[in-house]
Amino acid sequence: MAADIPLFNNSFAYQSTLSPNPQWTYGQKTADTPAGKAWMEGEKAGWKVVDTAKEDKLELYTLMISGIVPRPIAFVSSLSASGAENLAPFSWFNMVTHNPPLVSICCGNGRQHIKDTTSNIKATKSFTVNIISEPFVEAANVTSVDAPEGVSEWPISGLTKEKSLHVKPARVKESAFSMECELFQVIDIVHPESGANTTTMILGHVKYIHVRNDVLNERGNVDPAKFKPVGRMGDISYSRVGDGFRIARPVWANEQETIEKAIEKRDE
Repeated sequence: MAADIPLFNNSFAYQSTLSPNPQWTYGQKTADTPAGKAWMEGEKAGWKVVDTAKEDKLELYTLMISGIVPRPIAFVSSLSASGAENLAPFSWFNMVTHNPPLVSICCGNGRQHIKDTTSNIKATKSFTVNIISEPFVEAANVTSVDAPEGVSEWPISGLTKEKSLHVKPARVKESAFSMECELFQVIDIVHPESGANTTTMILGHVKYIHVRNDVLNERGNVDPAKFKPVGRMGDISYSRVGDGFRIARPVWANEQETIEKAIEKRDE
C-alpha cells in the first residue's frame, strides 16, 4: 500500500442528517442551489463519450466499476457436487424483489473457465449470501485470491462456518446479515455480436434470513450505524457507509397544489 494513505478512522460514527439542499423546492433547477451551481460548473470541462462496441473490454470494465458505485457485495458460500467448499465475494449483486424474496448475483465467465461459484450453484441448487461488515472486510477480501482448484478459501480467511437451517452450504458466522438461498433461475448473458456466454446471472430465492439482534433498531430494521456494511468502488477500493441523509417521499394527494403552483411560477 502507498505510504501516504492515512490509517482507517475507527472513531468515525454514522449519523443521519438533513439532505444536501433542504431548501430545494418543486421545479427548481439544480444550478439554482449553491451546491448545484458548483456542480454544474464542472460540465464546462466537457464530456468523454465512450462507444462501448469499440472500447477495449478491460478499459470498459474499469470505467464501469468506477462509475457504478457504491456496489453492495454478496459474500457467497457454496458447495460443489462432491462437497468441496467455496467462499467468494461478488459486487455484481443486488436485491431483485421481496415477493418472492429474490437476490441476483452475476459471475463473469472466462474464456476457458466457469467460476466455481457458478458451477457449484448449478450443481447443488443452493448457496448462502453473507453481507460484509467493516470488522472482517480484510478476511472477506482475501477470499478473492486466485487459489488453485481444490484450495478452500475458508481456512485462508479465518472466518467461521455456521451450519445453515435449510441449505447445505454454511453461512459466515461473522456476518450480521446472512441469507440461505435456493437457486431460482440461471440466466446466461450472451454477447449479441460474438455469441459468447460472458456472464452468468444467478437468481436466488431467499428461504431464511439470519440477522443479529444487536444490529437492529427499535423498529426491527437493520441500523447502518451498528451494521457497518461495506461496498465496492472502482479499482481495489472499498467504501463504508457515510452520513445518511433523509428525504421524505412526496405524496401527490398532499403536494399536488404546491407542485402545480411551483411549475406555473417557473414557466411564467
